Parts: sequence; C-alpha cells; structure tokens
Amino acid sequence: QVQLVESGGGLVQPGGSLRLSCTASGFNLNNYAIAWFRQAPGKEREGVSSISSTGRRMHADSVKGRFAISRDNARNAVYLQMDSVKIEDTAIYFCAATPTPLYWGLGKYEYIYWGQGIEVTVSS
Repeated sequence: QVQLVESGGGLVQPGGSLRLSCTASGFNLNNYAIAWFRQAPGKEREGVSSISSTGRRMHADSVKGRFAISRDNARNAVYLQMDSVKIEDTAIYFCAATPTPLYWGLGKYEYIYWGQGIEVTVSS
C-alpha cells in the first residue's frame, strides 16, 4: 500500500523553528520528486517547497530564506525545516510525490500521492 505520512507539526511561536518529516511506505522515494504544500483555512492549497530526485529545489517566494527542503533516501524520507516562522505560516501541511523524478516544480496537479496532512500553528 502506497502511503505518505507527515509528522513533526504542532504549535510554535513566531520566530521559532519546526521540522516536518514525510516518510513513505509501499514505494521508494528515490524515484520520485517530492513537495510540501499547505492549506490555510479558507484558502487554496499552495506549493511551499519541492525537491527532485537529483536534489534540485524550488521554494515559494513566501518562504525563501526561511524554509529548507531535504531528502534522506536511505530513510525513505523528506524533511521541511521551517525557521523564522510567521503567523501566516499557520496551515495544514501536506507532502506529495510525483513519479516524474526530475520534476522540481510546485504544480499541485503533477503530484499523485498525498499524505493526510499535519497541522502547524504559529502563535504566541
């Protein structure tokens, strides 16, 4: 069974840090490009960061310089390091995978496997 599971979410204060993890089961992430998306209440799902199988990365303008995406092929996992978080980063975060390994964009329709999402709340 193909599955993506996010972890590491929770409550963080503005300016703080959080690291999200996405682990895969049922398939090898090495052959997939991975991205993180987020959806805030009342808003559309938007791309945050992506990484191809070869390590090419893309970040949304809103998170450039604050968020970093990485992958650990040995652990079949992808991470999103969130630093200097802002209140507007509050959202449900999803990881997603596409079997187009060299893709490194944030087009949500390119991704076919999705995790169930994890909540991140930035509040003082």
